[in-house]
Amino acid sequence: MKITIEPLAAEQIKAAPREFSFGKTFSNRMFSQRYTPALGWHDAVIGPYRPFSMDPAAAVLHYAQEIFEGLKAYRRPDGHINLFRAWDNALRFNRSAERMAMAQVDPEDHFEAIAELVRLEHEWVPAEDGASLYIRPTLIAADVGLGVHASHDYIHYIITGPVGPYFATGFNPVAVYVSREHVRAVRGGTGAVKTGGNYAASLYVAERVAAQGYQQVLWLDAIEHRYVEEVGAMNIAFVYEGSHISTPALSGSILAGITRDSVIRMAPDLGYTISEDRIDIGQAWDDIRAGRITEMFGMGTAAVIAPVNRLGDGRDTIAIGSGEAGPVARRLYQTLTDIQYGRAADPYGWTHTIKVPKA
Repeated sequence: MKITIEPLAAEQIKAAPREFSFGKTFSNRMFSQRYTPALGWHDAVIGPYRPFSMDPAAAVLHYAQEIFEGLKAYRRPDGHINLFRAWDNALRFNRSAERMAMAQVDPEDHFEAIAELVRLEHEWVPAEDGASLYIRPTLIAADVGLGVHASHDYIHYIITGPVGPYFATGFNPVAVYVSREHVRAVRGGTGAVKTGGNYAASLYVAERVAAQGYQQVLWLDAIEHRYVEEVGAMNIAFVYEGSHISTPALSGSILAGITRDSVIRMAPDLGYTISEDRIDIGQAWDDIRAGRITEMFGMGTAAVIAPVNRLGDGRDTIAIGSGEAGPVARRLYQTLTDIQYGRAADPYGWTHTIKVPKA
């Protein structure tokens, strides 16, 4: 793929900030390209981060034909930059596009666009502990006109921005509300892909329970309202007796998380057993109360590992473990982030290093 690099005007260049929250600050440049049936993908460009105009009748605004991904770039101790499992994100991006009846991208071109954008914006990759450069590839339907059908034209773009911890409290346990009435996604629907509608469906409950002190919502299956699926925008896992990790099996309504897969592959090498199961929330509740479940944590790109110390459902609440992050969650978090930041060897081949010029 040939990418045109547009120069930045002086007024378009801003320095990377020293302080930032999650998803509020964006770097100077972005990547974009367009798709039409006649030309395929074309006009690949990395240029200034800027708004683009859309017709009020654009298909994405009416029929929600949209997908996205989330991954990060990490500052290594030697000053270079690691991308973490960017190839796997590219493949999942296309799986989402297929399910949403959208034009797929060439995964090698997608990977190249990410690497080149990060290389150009390398000064925006923070060196602070726990910080990184968040990367958000997005694909939207660009047809103009009303009528329910798959779009013919698409816009593919990638934006980046420095981020700190996803939760303001950092690597500290969060409280989770179990939604027994409302659901996020149904098997056979779009719950297994990264499309905005899945997240929009979660907001109603999340907003209601935030006032009660809950940071995330645990979603159950849409048929029986019984089996554990996801927590917020993350996959979920339970630790039994401090040594066995159980996570819900992919069912068609659960996203195949990159961090989830990393934990599944890492756990045996760290001395843990791990299984993908159909987890009954009632049984899990009983196992927490009896002390058989000693830890619970979420897994996702934004937070990496997010320990959980309390469950509630509006009728009952239950504490998990000691109330602090448990040893399994801590070890998984440390091992995974050491690989991501290049502080430890990567035996899995998950990282791609971008060399940057020395200051």
